[in-house]
Parts: sequence; C-alpha cells; structure tokens
Amino acid sequence: MALLSITRRKFLGLAAATGVAAVGIDSVALAPNLVHIVRREIPLQRWPEHLDGFTIALLSDFHYDPYFSIHPLKSAIGIVNELKPDIIVLTGDFVSLPLFKEVDETVAANAEPCGALLKQMHATHGLWAVLGNHDVCSNADRVTDSLRGQGIQVLVNQSAPIESNGARFWLAGVNDVLGEHADLDAALHGIPKDEATVLLAHEPDYADYVVRYPVDLQLSGHSHGGQVRIPLVPVVYLPELARKYVKGLFHIGPLTLYTNIGLGTVGIPVRLNCPPEITLITVRKATTK
Repeated sequence: MALLSITRRKFLGLAAATGVAAVGIDSVALAPNLVHIVRREIPLQRWPEHLDGFTIALLSDFHYDPYFSIHPLKSAIGIVNELKPDIIVLTGDFVSLPLFKEVDETVAANAEPCGALLKQMHATHGLWAVLGNHDVCSNADRVTDSLRGQGIQVLVNQSAPIESNGARFWLAGVNDVLGEHADLDAALHGIPKDEATVLLAHEPDYADYVVRYPVDLQLSGHSHGGQVRIPLVPVVYLPELARKYVKGLFHIGPLTLYTNIGLGTVGIPVRLNCPPEITLITVRKATTK
C-alpha cells in the first residue's frame, strides 16, 4: 500500500500547493465521501410472487485504504443498516492495486480490515460477495479467506438458494471475468430452469455473454461510473469490460443489468459528478400485460 498512499498524498499536496479551483477541492475533499442512496424498483417476470418487494443493497468497488476510501465505507455502514435490506451483495474490488502495477500480492492484506468494516452491515439473508479484478490480481485466496473469516459468503462460480416467505430465488456469482476465472456454467449448475436467478459479476459488460443464459438480473460494479465526469466532455477513462454499460439500469434482451458506480476510488482519490453509491433495489413480480 506504500506506493498507493504516497501517490495519493502527493496528489493532495500538489492540489493544495497549486491553488486548485473550488470545484477541484470539492472533487478531492468532499465528493468522494458523500455517499448517495440510489433506489430502483426492478420488475422481473420470473420473480416469485411471495417475494415481491424483496430488497437488495448493492455495494461495490471499495478499494480499501486507510487514508481515503475508508471514509465512504464507514459512512455506508450506518446508511445500509438504516435501510434494513433483505440481503446485501458486494460486487468486488475490496483491495486496490497501486498505480502502474498489474500484480501486487501485498495489498491483499487490506481485505481483512475491509471485511471487518463490511461485517458491521446487517441483513436478514446476510452478506454475499464476488471478487473483482484488483482482488484476483493481488491474492484471490487471501482476499476470499479474509472475507469469509468475517462471515461474508464469497461465491466462486457458485450459487445458493435464498429462501423466504415460502419461496426462493437463486443467488449466483462468478469469479472475476478479466482474470479469466469466470465459469458461468459452473455458477448456474443445479439451478432449476424455471426459478429466478440473480447473478453477481464484477464486470458489467459481461452481460452480453450472460444474456445467453437463464439469468434474470445481473448486478455489477467495476466502472466507477467514470469517477470523474465533466459536463459535455466524454469520460476520460473507463476500464475494460465497463465501457458499454457504465452506470445505472440496462435491459439486454430478457436480462436486466444494474451497474453500481462504487464506493471507493482508484488511482487518484477524486470524484466529480459521480458520487459514491449505495443501490437499494426492490425486486417486484412483473405483471403480465
């Protein structure tokens, strides 16, 4: 984490020394910590009638560090607990690789303090997670073990039934797609074809592949929503597999996708017109017209 923290500290020092405009200061000091709640009602044709109104809190891209991204994460804990969701899902990138490094196993240690904060959130059906590309490029096993040690259930190309009120749906999760560890066939194995399935997948553009399968709803992160969005100017940077379905709600054939823009920041600790997000999804049984 040394390279990451030094880089971010230097960035703030440079911003202060050069007298950045007020909007720039806001994007560094305020915007990354002002967590927004985005509420969405999503109707699904195959959703069980007895689970109408089931709520899912979606959080993503924590990129834990003790200087910057820790703050929106701490803020999110109380917000999520006040929302009282039925289930909490976490779509990856619990740790953060240093700038200009594609692999660094040392940052996997940050999964433990990240998980210790996340476990303070509560839901009737618990916390469920999949890994992101930063997690896999650090040390996937260590990140997974750290999260599971905190009571967070990590789906590694697996699924589990979520049962309530005499009905159920299936929660499936694939390992990171960019790391070429995703196996959707394995994740969906054993799920009855007529039962609703919610898939956790870190990268949203994976939806173009998922649409071939009997998945009703895909929940993703990875894009950060662009992190810095200047009006009338194209987004400066979007990661691979997050350039098509950047943020919000999408319909790809029979598949519904929601892309969360994340809590933390990657690279420099800046957000502009793209505040950290908690998504509260209320799933409805779609009415047939």
